[in-house]
Amino acid sequence: MRAVAGTQTRGLPQGARLHCADNSGAKVIEIVTVLKYKGVKRRSPSAAIGEMVVASVKKGTPEMRRELVHAVIVRCRRAFRRSDGTMVQFEDNAAVLTNQQGETKGSGIKGPVAREAAERWPRIAALASAIV
Repeated sequence: MRAVAGTQTRGLPQGARLHCADNSGAKVIEIVTVLKYKGVKRRSPSAAIGEMVVASVKKGTPEMRRELVHAVIVRCRRAFRRSDGTMVQFEDNAAVLTNQQGETKGSGIKGPVAREAAERWPRIAALASAIV
């Protein structure tokens, strides 16, 4: 089967731990669920680059820990194919904390951001130091 143009490889299952790429106070977050995920019975939701997830803060400042937050995936270790044929893969899995509308909680983003996430979320693109 071929993937439909515009779909991403879902490389981050429910329960995956991610680095927090912004300066909001969280260091490590864990995916609880993927928003707008339409799945199959008994299949756990998984996320791709540019998707919004609900996550739990596992490491960070004491007031941030154990809090449920919204986050957007900006980097993924799982290689994915772009429509021009290039394969893209990052060194780590990372996300940026946002609110429900996609506005970032932090004021800066560390490291590169995937082009797919930057095109879908303009507030993340404005804060990104490098877009790959």
